[in-house]
Amino acid sequence: MDNKGYRNWEEPSFPREEERCAEDQAAVVTGRPDFQMRLHISPIELGLVGYFLRSILWRWIAACSGCGNPGDCGIRFRMTQRSVFFAVIFAVVAFALPAIDSLHAQNLAPTPPMGWNSWDAYGFTIDESDFKANVTVLAGMKQYGWSYAVIDEGWYMADPFGANLEARKYLWDGNGYLIPVEKRFPSSANGAGFKPLADWVHAQGLKFGIHIVRGIPRQVVKDNLPIAGSSFHAADVADMDSPCPWDEGNWGVKDNAAGQAYYDGMLKLYASWGLDFIKVDCISDRPYRITEIKQIAEAIKKTGRPIVLSLSPGPTNLQHAAEVAKYAQMWRIADDHWDLWAGNHKAGESEFPFGVKDEFDRLAAWAPYAKPGGWPDADMLPEGSLTPHPGWGDPRQSRYTQDEQRTEFTLWAISRSPLIYGGNLTKLDDFTRALMTNRDVMEIDQKASSVPIENLFELNNKSATKLLIKDMPGFEHIRIWQATILRSSPDEDVYYAFFNLDDKPATLNVAWSQLLGTPDKQTAWNVWERTKLKQSNTLEMDLPAHGCALYRTRVRINVTM
Repeated sequence: MDNKGYRNWEEPSFPREEERCAEDQAAVVTGRPDFQMRLHISPIELGLVGYFLRSILWRWIAACSGCGNPGDCGIRFRMTQRSVFFAVIFAVVAFALPAIDSLHAQNLAPTPPMGWNSWDAYGFTIDESDFKANVTVLAGMKQYGWSYAVIDEGWYMADPFGANLEARKYLWDGNGYLIPVEKRFPSSANGAGFKPLADWVHAQGLKFGIHIVRGIPRQVVKDNLPIAGSSFHAADVADMDSPCPWDEGNWGVKDNAAGQAYYDGMLKLYASWGLDFIKVDCISDRPYRITEIKQIAEAIKKTGRPIVLSLSPGPTNLQHAAEVAKYAQMWRIADDHWDLWAGNHKAGESEFPFGVKDEFDRLAAWAPYAKPGGWPDADMLPEGSLTPHPGWGDPRQSRYTQDEQRTEFTLWAISRSPLIYGGNLTKLDDFTRALMTNRDVMEIDQKASSVPIENLFELNNKSATKLLIKDMPGFEHIRIWQATILRSSPDEDVYYAFFNLDDKPATLNVAWSQLLGTPDKQTAWNVWERTKLKQSNTLEMDLPAHGCALYRTRVRINVTM
């Protein structure tokens, strides 16, 4: 962490929760920019682009229409004014398309997506009644940012309890596209698909999503069904050399025109239902299928509908960071994450299941790649009631202690991972609800600039040197993250999260000078306890085993030219 030139500001006034609530609700109504999703392009950048574009166009026009002085023109094309006009239009479009692609990605997910997914509580078994019951609870928390309601794997299975593929009985239409089973989703009757259910979700002020496994159903290939909107058939699409190794339902899709046509037809159908989010499995790792990622991203673009593309499972390789960010809005960075502190993994073997402690190094490594339009995803939050049919293990209340649950929530938020809750919302307990409705924590995830801290400052005669946290006595099992949110310039809120990864409690005494690099006293707010701390030179805290603390202070940035 570099010294940003912080200096102490006047003792901050921390708004009461009801004031913050009224303020945020007003922001939603008025469309205030600091609450809405914002495009991160500065006026200077726009000005430079405009200047560069004008220069190119005027040079082109001069070359194409002829110079006033023949001696000054080495090349001259005789064109009518109409030809020049269309040449200019072509130039503008050619210049703008790459930028439009980039802005499209940012507009899809300018902040980490937040919502609920059915897998952790229902596995394959979610039906319309249970889905609506959970969405109703989610809608009651939409003012905190919870917006996506996602049906995970299995919505096309006639018998989700079936012991094998044949018993589960997948359902598809005449073009081989999976469709919901009417018995489980009655509103899908008469070929309506998920449109009535998506319309209902939208009426709650939320967004609708589904899960698929990449590829084309094997039985569809055997029957060689026609591909919608093309002359191709399923046999032209199937890549039998690339099945999903852990799912026997599908063959892969070839990187050819037939494969693109298959995904085009699929996304056209799902977009017509009103889809806002699609989670595609067996594509970001085991194996990494960049060809199908590109095909699905292209198919989404052709629909003209803003659909967030989420890639699964992990761990996505860091070497693919730039590539996945080009085509998707979120991608898993770890294997399936479940309710345990740490997994028992052996080198070279699977990292399933992935625990909370395991996520610290992974999220720190991916932190530089989190940006508007592209978010490293630590997976769903398996908290609260994992009933009635969780995707892994027996029905249960999450195995986490309350300290571990709070640590998980804090780490996901301050690392700016997507926040996708996995528990049964109809059985939401008070403790979990308090986590999901803490405005400070939601705001960190949605607005902050965040970094893991490896060093603390040591002040000596007005100079500052850095000390590695891991080498400091008492800090061997401590991790620290910093997040900042700019308020009215030059003030910003600075958050510090302290995590104890040890199996026993830890007591910390941290000077503000070690954090900010200045000797000033600070006043702070304990975010989870919702208590105000007196102005002091130090932060003192007792961290339980696997526990955390989260503080907010306000500072003024010294801007020197």
